[in-house]
Amino acid sequence: MNKDDKIALVGLNEMAKSALFDILSGEMEPDSGTFKWGITTSQSYFPKDNSEFFNGEERTLVDWLRQFSPNDQSESFLRGFLGRMLFSGEEVNKKPSVLSGGEKVRCMLSKMMLSGANVLILDEPTNHLDLESITALNNGLINFKGSLLFSSHDHQFVETIANRIIDIQDDGSIIDKLMTYDEYLEFKKSM
Repeated sequence: MNKDDKIALVGLNEMAKSALFDILSGEMEPDSGTFKWGITTSQSYFPKDNSEFFNGEERTLVDWLRQFSPNDQSESFLRGFLGRMLFSGEEVNKKPSVLSGGEKVRCMLSKMMLSGANVLILDEPTNHLDLESITALNNGLINFKGSLLFSSHDHQFVETIANRIIDIQDDGSIIDKLMTYDEYLEFKKSM
């Protein structure tokens, strides 16, 4: 992975992509092989299934987010991150356990922004989001100054963000191309 790469993982095997993301984020041990992050990198992970972050949570959203803020614990600081994800006013007093799927995604994105990581790993981040939220996320990731590994079923999302495509084949092999998604689809047609 090169500095500032924005890599889309594509392919039909959803479990392989999610497993790779889990391994890279330290959530799962690999069966074989190794990888090493650079010493100046910090990672933040958006898992496809984020239910473990919200099940049984009875704190307010501000208090929920506070657990991920090692430095500034002030309510105004945390409200700022929630506000960027469209939680305003009394919405920050909601309980995480009652959030919709889209609201949970927005909370996870607030958590990721709070981390200040320079490598983001996102497994299907557009699931559960409305068009306005997808557009905002898309623009944010285009402008993100760091490296990105992600998967998405949204063609436009992948096309506008990725500068590199890694296609995980059914046989476990990969095709790795430094090109846009549309260029990659044309390349695959010629194979």
